[in-house]
Amino acid sequence: MSITSSLTSATLCGSLAFPKALSCSNEFPSNHLSSPLENSKLCLTTYPKENVAWNLARVQGIRCHAMQVETREPFTSGKKFQLSDVIEGQQFDREMLSAIFDVAREMEKIEKSSSQSEILKGYLMATLFYEPSTRTRLSFESAMKRLGGEVLTTENAREFSSAAKGETLEDTIRTVEGYSDIIVMRHFESGAAKKAAATANIPVINAGDGPGEHPTQALLDVYTIQSEIGKLDGISVALVGDLANGRTVRSLAYLLAKFKDVKIYFVSPEIVKMKDDIKDYLTSNGVEWEESSDLMEVASKCDVVYQTRIQRERFGERLDLYEAARGKYIVDKALLGVMQKDAVIMHPLPRLDEITADVDADPRAAYFRQAKNGLFIRMALLKLLLVGW
Repeated sequence: MSITSSLTSATLCGSLAFPKALSCSNEFPSNHLSSPLENSKLCLTTYPKENVAWNLARVQGIRCHAMQVETREPFTSGKKFQLSDVIEGQQFDREMLSAIFDVAREMEKIEKSSSQSEILKGYLMATLFYEPSTRTRLSFESAMKRLGGEVLTTENAREFSSAAKGETLEDTIRTVEGYSDIIVMRHFESGAAKKAAATANIPVINAGDGPGEHPTQALLDVYTIQSEIGKLDGISVALVGDLANGRTVRSLAYLLAKFKDVKIYFVSPEIVKMKDDIKDYLTSNGVEWEESSDLMEVASKCDVVYQTRIQRERFGERLDLYEAARGKYIVDKALLGVMQKDAVIMHPLPRLDEITADVDADPRAAYFRQAKNGLFIRMALLKLLLVGW
């Protein structure tokens, strides 16, 4: 049997088709079908919503009745990326994460090859960083250059851009978008990235907005966990340190909620406990979580210990509170002694004294490999936002 061009809108039921209501009068008899279609049903993956009343097509005399079918854009070459901006962890579902990670693995191959990629030749990225950064800013700039693009950058926009003269963020964005094709922005205010994206007519990537979110860090974190542990379903993760102000752990919690049978432990000083909005989100999505003050006990049963620094810059003039919080939970050789042999230690960096230097040589110390993964994830995002799949 052959499927004629009149049925090019049909495909085998699979991961890219999500029928809400679809029925065929019977399965196609095997004597009418050639492999690999034997004993398979067909389901429509795309047809205009206005054609919901469309009700039959004939294939070798078999009548198929179709009602509305929910579809997803396939993650295939040449297709436009589903997102116009990258602002928060909630934008991603697990299918998209998997597809982005596939692209990131392709970016690893590009980075390791000696040839210069020209995927983004002719494109220009502007980086606006109103807060200090080493890894995020340099990895984005490296990512753009490795794909053949160019970079406009300002390292301390809070002090050395027109913001110091009182220019609004909206006016800055309107100006910069006239010079570039994509904006990567770090800001000291939560919600600034959303404001920038609402203003700009080009893609905006949130590189951290105060105590809000850091979605590209979360993407590279989940990518690292998958690479190191080999799975994302059924894992236990300890989030340790400044959970109240830590945008990295907030975004990571949103992404971990996409996976099955995940348990999250929150380990932090009382003054910087995880905020209720994240706890409520996890609960509403069926994710088990638990607060604990015993890092040794939690570390003994976790696949991932995700350490963060206590962020002095978030305490303002209340240095007494900062001093009370810092140094309480430290990853050292004693902690390594209770951890599982296949577990990993992660950290978004920079670190101060919350991971001792003698931990670095342990194969479970993944934080520098984690930082390198940021290059591949950011290469993937720039490629997807600017030229698509």
